[in-house]
Amino acid sequence: MSTPAPLSTCSCCGEPLADERRIDIRFGMPDAVLETAEEDRRTPGPNALLSVEGVGHFVRCLLPLRLGGDTELVLGTWLEVDEETLRYAAAVWYDEAAYPGLVVRGRLANAVRPWGEEVLGAGMTGRIADPGELPYLVEGHDPVAVGLLGRVWDRDHVLARFPSPLPVAVRTDLGDGWSVERSAGLSARFADGIDHFTGRDRGVAATLFRDDRPERPAEDFLAALLDGAPEPPAGRRHTERRPDGGVRHSSWVTPEDTGRGRYEFSAYAVEPDGSAAGLFCSHETAEAHAWAVHVWRSLRRGDAEAGSPVS
Repeated sequence: MSTPAPLSTCSCCGEPLADERRIDIRFGMPDAVLETAEEDRRTPGPNALLSVEGVGHFVRCLLPLRLGGDTELVLGTWLEVDEETLRYAAAVWYDEAAYPGLVVRGRLANAVRPWGEEVLGAGMTGRIADPGELPYLVEGHDPVAVGLLGRVWDRDHVLARFPSPLPVAVRTDLGDGWSVERSAGLSARFADGIDHFTGRDRGVAATLFRDDRPERPAEDFLAALLDGAPEPPAGRRHTERRPDGGVRHSSWVTPEDTGRGRYEFSAYAVEPDGSAAGLFCSHETAEAHAWAVHVWRSLRRGDAEAGSPVS
C-alpha cells in the first residue's frame, strides 16, 4: 500500500492551506505501481498522469470525504483509467479552454484507510470543480463508492489511520477500550506493543497493562507498576482517586534532576477491573509541561471504536 503524506499546502497550486477544517493527504503512487521498476513508468505530460507498462494508466484525482466535526478530508489519490482517457487528459491538461470540461471515469487505485481493500477498485468519475485543481472524484458507480462519497465518517476513526503528522489533534485507539489524543504535528507508529507519537521537540509513548491479579485494588496495581521507578523530587507527583476505585498518577522530572536533555513526564491510569494505561512524555521546554498534562488528561477508557459513519 502506498504511504500517504499530509499536505500543509494545496495539492495542486502549492499555496498554504488556511482552513484546518480541510485536511489534504497525498498518496505518492497507485498501489499497483509500488513494486514496478521506474523505467517502466511513463508520465505523458504532467506528473498527475501516469502510464505503467503491463500495469495500467492512471490520473491523479482528489477524493473528498466528509468527516464529523465539519471537517473535510481531501485525498490526493489515483484513478485507474483506460488508455484513451489518459491520452485525452494529456491533450487538454494545459488547455485553459478544454481542461474545465475534462471528465475521467475509472477505478480507485489506492486502498484508502481505514477501508483498505474494500474500496480498492471502486468505480468513480472525476470532474473539474476548479480549473486550478486536479479532478474531483464526485460520482460513485457502485455501492462502495456511493457510500464512501455520500456518508459523514467519524473524524477520529478515519484520521487516526494516517501515521504522518496531521494539522489537527486526533483521538487514537490504543486497544482494550483505551484511547488518547494524538497531538497535531506528531507522527504515529506502533512497535513492540507501544504506541509512539513523535515530533521535533516532543514525543509520547503509550503502553497498556493488564493485572494478572484481577481481584487486586487499582491502587495496589498502581504501586506495582511504580515499583522500582525513580522517586521524583518533592512536589512533582500527583495522584487522583476515583469513587469507583480507579486511580490516576503522574510525576515529572527536569533536566536538572536527571542530567538528561529533556523534560520527562510519566503517568498512569488504572481501572478497577485491572486494566491500565501508561504514558511517557518527553519535551524540550518547560512550557510544554502543560501539553504533557493535557495528553494525560485525554487518556480515557470506555469509548467504543467508531468504525461506522456518523450519518
